[in-house]
Amino acid sequence: MDQLLINPDYPHILSTLIFLPLAGAILLLFVRNEFFARYWALGITTLTALLSIPLIKAFDMTTSKYQFVEQVSWIKSLNIQYVIGIDGISILLVMLTTLIMPLCVLASWSYIKTRVQAFMVCLLIMECAMLGVFMALDFVLFYILWEAMLIPMYMLIAIWGGPRKIYASVKFFLYTLAGSVMLLVAIIWLYINNGYSFFIPDMMWQNYSSTAQIFLFLAFFLAFAIKVPMFPFHTWLPAAHVEAPTAGSVILASVLLKMGTYGFLRFAIPITPEATMTLAPAILWLSIAGIIYGGFTALAQSDMKKLIAYSSVGHMGFVTLGIFVLNTSGVEGAILQMINHGITTGALFLCIGMIYERTHSRELRDATGVGKHMPIYVTFLTFFSLSSFGFPATNSFVGEFLILAGTFEQSIWLALAAIPGAVLAAAYMLRMLQKIVWGGTDNPDQSWIKDLNIREIVTLAPFLFFVFWIGLGAQPFIDLIHVSVDNLLNNYHGFHSQIAVVTDLIVQ
Repeated sequence: MDQLLINPDYPHILSTLIFLPLAGAILLLFVRNEFFARYWALGITTLTALLSIPLIKAFDMTTSKYQFVEQVSWIKSLNIQYVIGIDGISILLVMLTTLIMPLCVLASWSYIKTRVQAFMVCLLIMECAMLGVFMALDFVLFYILWEAMLIPMYMLIAIWGGPRKIYASVKFFLYTLAGSVMLLVAIIWLYINNGYSFFIPDMMWQNYSSTAQIFLFLAFFLAFAIKVPMFPFHTWLPAAHVEAPTAGSVILASVLLKMGTYGFLRFAIPITPEATMTLAPAILWLSIAGIIYGGFTALAQSDMKKLIAYSSVGHMGFVTLGIFVLNTSGVEGAILQMINHGITTGALFLCIGMIYERTHSRELRDATGVGKHMPIYVTFLTFFSLSSFGFPATNSFVGEFLILAGTFEQSIWLALAAIPGAVLAAAYMLRMLQKIVWGGTDNPDQSWIKDLNIREIVTLAPFLFFVFWIGLGAQPFIDLIHVSVDNLLNNYHGFHSQIAVVTDLIVQ
């Protein structure tokens, strides 16, 4: 329990962030007014975002302990606790979630025309579950919230999705559930072998047998690789993105995909360090395969949503590459890139949704040349596209640079294999940008299209702000995560040094 830090100035701030959206969702169930539902959801998500700001101000960057901890015995007979806290690995993900949600409500303002109240309830429940996942320090609490996210996301796709919404929602549900079952098996094994405790920090850096670690790691890997999604577990992603409403695509890209990479950092490395060392080379090359596959597949797409969806496979390949090179540059770059991908790809999905609201098509050929009638839109799209392929001075450049630096440190061949992914990203993003901005000579008459309105500008502006803030001044963000990453890697390398000493003694 010495890993926990209770901040007396903010005794219940994390619980407030988790339960405020849930309370808002419950109250909204009793209201039958679409106009009110929109404003209520916007108010609740905005208030949650504002309440999360003190976390940054009061966060102690000099310690790797879990902070703002709240701990209450929940089910005594099973030793299950309600215990939550955040550290440098989770704080930026919490902030990203609270920032994204009011923008998702704004993006749905005119896009969602039916069952508005139910849609907003789903968004609020999603926010509650996502924040809880990043804060949970008890495995049962984590698992309940992990599973709880499935239902509202399934409904967002199945009710408000496109023509193949049932196929996409069922595929998303089954894939994620398959990974979750293996995660549950791993949790039960850990519970029995840790004195019947679900407290996550106590499960870390234990001397589990090599065989047990391999099986645990494989269970974690299946659950988290599907969620990322890593190649070849990615096939649910394009269907889910294409059929989901804009807000659903933004939440998927910005937050849900990060839960897989967060799981690798929070559970796989500290609970199964020996298996991580054994299997990391395979995961690194799987990440390279995802980067190249995602790039080439995105380049071949004519559907803009599919293009961005496949680009996510490549971008998340960079994130897993950074995690499993297991050095400071790589892991810090990976965490920063998780945030960068959430900002940039979320913004790109919003941009595509704005075109879709006007043309009712996601095909590139139907959007050719609209840019000359939408100068404000094109300005935003250009910066987000530059960020997507890591142009200098944008946020993704910093993340990818750190990941590649960490990869070079690990293996020059791995780094050289990853570099074509950056070139492919530039190719497919510039291709999309060129068609939208200039198009061809046989463009349909697009003169009727109106540029962005105030609501749409307000929705996109925060994303652009963070593209340049992180791109030009990333150090404050790195400072937030540095001590926790150092602690994780010191423990990891210390564990292996200890194993090596024991092995030498046995051999002698």
